[in-house]
Amino acid sequence: MTTSVRYAIGTEVHCKDEPYGELKRVVLDPVAHRVTHLVVGGRHDTDRLVPVELVDEASSDSATVRLRCAGAAVRLLDPAEEQEYLPGTSEHPGSAPEQLATVPYYSLGVGTVGMGSVGMAAPGLAPVEVAPSVTVHERVPTDEVQIRHGDRVEATDGEVGHVQGLVVDPRYQEVTHVLLQEGHLWGRKTVAIPIGEVTWRAGHVAVRLSKADLGDLPPVDVHAH
Repeated sequence: MTTSVRYAIGTEVHCKDEPYGELKRVVLDPVAHRVTHLVVGGRHDTDRLVPVELVDEASSDSATVRLRCAGAAVRLLDPAEEQEYLPGTSEHPGSAPEQLATVPYYSLGVGTVGMGSVGMAAPGLAPVEVAPSVTVHERVPTDEVQIRHGDRVEATDGEVGHVQGLVVDPRYQEVTHVLLQEGHLWGRKTVAIPIGEVTWRAGHVAVRLSKADLGDLPPVDVHAH
């Protein structure tokens, strides 16, 4: 019998030679319901896209995801985010949208139009440094989606809770259940929703069950081995 692997988002991630960081997000193929990558955040490094084949299922448990490689190898993997630098723009009409823009200025002069010998000097151009804006994009392989801790879960009759993680069959990295944190503070529990009842949507998970149906599911212990 195959033991399932629970990817509880926020759990620790260890490499062969060092504790690396934590599981930030899970990337999956929404058609095949198969996990393809883990987004792992390093303590002293940017988030990385880790192919699921690097997970050592035999030594992983619900508290720790263990990788087959060293930390140095993870740091060479593709980053999970990319930054796009957009050129800054000046708020002043007629100024060029470039790193260094120019805007009109006026200064007090002597012997120009005005009262006495003090007046308004001829206009000039003053350089204004415009800082570029930075936009961060999350990198996700084409046609795949990512699941975050806290993504909302919608039952047929409204929002019911938030995603806590996934349960995966390690033989094929197929998702078998979605872990849902259901209920309010005093009656909160985690339940496992069968994958056949789940549809992945942008920013949330839709479930083909009612709130009452989900409330009848037995609680699961996400920290059980």
